[in-house]
Amino acid sequence: MQLPSPPGRASVTRTRMGDKMGQITTCIFDAYGTLFDVNAAARAMAAMPGQGDFAAIWQQVAADWRAKQLQYTWLRTLTGAHCDFWQVTQDGLDWALERAGHTDPALRAQLLDLYRHLPAYPEGPGVLAALKQAGVARAILSNGSPDMLAAAVASAGIADLLDDVLSVEAVGRFKPHPSVYDLVGARFSTRPDQVLFVSSNGWDIAGAAAYGFDTIWINRTGDPVDRLPGRPAAIARDLGAVPARLGV
Repeated sequence: MQLPSPPGRASVTRTRMGDKMGQITTCIFDAYGTLFDVNAAARAMAAMPGQGDFAAIWQQVAADWRAKQLQYTWLRTLTGAHCDFWQVTQDGLDWALERAGHTDPALRAQLLDLYRHLPAYPEGPGVLAALKQAGVARAILSNGSPDMLAAAVASAGIADLLDDVLSVEAVGRFKPHPSVYDLVGARFSTRPDQVLFVSSNGWDIAGAAAYGFDTIWINRTGDPVDRLPGRPAAIARDLGAVPARLGV
């Protein structure tokens, strides 16, 4: 899904320890878990009337769903057996529900519908608005399929705060394959050092950092840094740190 580009992009100066000055023109956000709350679907389902049994296990289902969803993206990229992220999302949910002993088709359908309309984290729209006001280009780069992303962006009400929404379907591989990060330069005519990449996924930050992007890891749960070659340039508890990173 491509959205209109702004009339101009500001160049925000940033300095990193040991680095020479660089010019950040573009801020790229991961979608699921970064802008959109991936646990919200199971949480909302658990809060519905008559869902007492599911309420007792929703956190485990949400954790298993997310873990399998990500594992399947990595395995499919390694084996060359690509499918879109909606299929991966369904497969991950099926595994999680079977493990929990809840295989009701109606429950499955409701959870998938909720997932298509995930809410944004509360601070997200304000951060995007601040970057827009400063003239920094803003886009999503996601494993999500174009139709999934269009639904989530519309549901969260952030379409007018983004310049573009980039999907891995353009290259047929999932993150952190370098060809996915190539999509940013192809769209915005940027060098890697002109891009600030924001993700809540440590493995995604590792891939983006190794690619050459400046990075902020949104570590909402206080996890250790992944033992991978690429390291986050900055770590924050929520998206509110992004404007400060850019001096906005």
